[in-house]
Amino acid sequence: MAIKLNETALRHARSLVRDGKVVRDERDAWSEDAPSASDENAFIDREGWTEFRHWHLGIDDDENDETKQAYSFPYGDFRKVHRCAVISLESRAGQYDHDEIRDAARKLLDLIDAEG
Repeated sequence: MAIKLNETALRHARSLVRDGKVVRDERDAWSEDAPSASDENAFIDREGWTEFRHWHLGIDDDENDETKQAYSFPYGDFRKVHRCAVISLESRAGQYDHDEIRDAARKLLDLIDAEG
C-alpha cells in the first residue's frame, strides 16, 4: 500500500477553512461526527468519485480510484472541515509513518486555529 498526500484534497481543505467552513469541535468528537458508510455512498452517488477524493488527505494510487479503499484520512463531513477529524488523522498518520500527511494535517490544524 503506497498512501501519499492528496494535494488536491489539501488545497480543498485550506479553501474551506479560509471560507469559514469549519466545525471547531472537541478532540474526540470525530467518532460521532464522521460520515457513516451510507452517508459516504449517498455522497458518491450524488457527487461522484472526484468529489469524494477531495475529502481525504490520503490517496493510494495502487487501488482503483473508484473504490473507497483508495482514500484515507478524511477531514470533514462533505460540507465542512472538522477540527476533530484533522486532529484524529494527524495522530493516525503519525502512528503509521505517513509523515507527509501528518505534517500537512498539523499545518491545516494551525490554519484552523489561526482563522478561529
